[in-house]
Amino acid sequence: MKSKILLSLAALALFAPISVGAQLSEKKVLTLAAAEKVADAAAAEARKRNATVVIAVVDDAGYPLVIKRLDDTQVASVDVGIGKARTAAIFRRPSKEFEDQTKNGRIAALALPGATPLQGGLPLIADGKVVGAIGVSGNTPQEDEDIAKVGTLALAAATTPAKPDAPKVAYFPAAQVKQAFVKGRPLLEIANYKIHASHRDEPGIAEIHEQDTDIIYVLEGTATFVTGGTAVDTRTIAPEEIRGKEIRGGETRRLVKGDVVVVPAGVPHWFKDSSSPFNYYVVKVRSAN
Repeated sequence: MKSKILLSLAALALFAPISVGAQLSEKKVLTLAAAEKVADAAAAEARKRNATVVIAVVDDAGYPLVIKRLDDTQVASVDVGIGKARTAAIFRRPSKEFEDQTKNGRIAALALPGATPLQGGLPLIADGKVVGAIGVSGNTPQEDEDIAKVGTLALAAATTPAKPDAPKVAYFPAAQVKQAFVKGRPLLEIANYKIHASHRDEPGIAEIHEQDTDIIYVLEGTATFVTGGTAVDTRTIAPEEIRGKEIRGGETRRLVKGDVVVVPAGVPHWFKDSSSPFNYYVVKVRSAN
């Protein structure tokens, strides 16, 4: 009876689904569109040089995707170009390495299956992996490889993420800043932060910024500043911007030159009174949505 149970369990194991998810990995594949870009870039370089060549682009197994035979190129170069590309693809290295081996006396390299030991084949690499190769044949060995190199650079350019533009430095001359403080106006307003050159001659109203944190730096004068508490007679003047007549409760501070106050988004605040003039910077930082 025990042996029958063991045999039944073994039979069930044979038909049980096998989880292979952990054994599989994603693979980069050279598309036809990418292969054509590589071949077109190499062909353009060949025409600049007035070179008559065959350009072959293959996948990582060495099978052709694109073959270009430029005008007046000898027919014999077709198979040679494919052979160079296949060598670079399946051996994951430039075909010149095998030519160098034979030159240096390693004749056995001639017997390697699928190897064409002639300069002019280069691997195509994406994210550190060989996804195919390009082979060029028809001119001198070095010129063939130089043309192939242009094709590899075209793939690298197409698969390298574009770098974002460097942020521009914002500069405000002293005269411009001074003028901004005359009546108080923004110096800079972009998506996630703003810089205001603020000026007061009289008390303000209660403010609540639902998405902006205010960083206040006092440059000149004094003011009574109230934070927290409850804003009275509120109204919405713009999306996420609330104003009120005054604040009841809260915490009161006397601000002087050099003070810094950070008011988080959503916290009521109010300049209850101020000297004349009262100048201060406000950096508004928008909360991430």
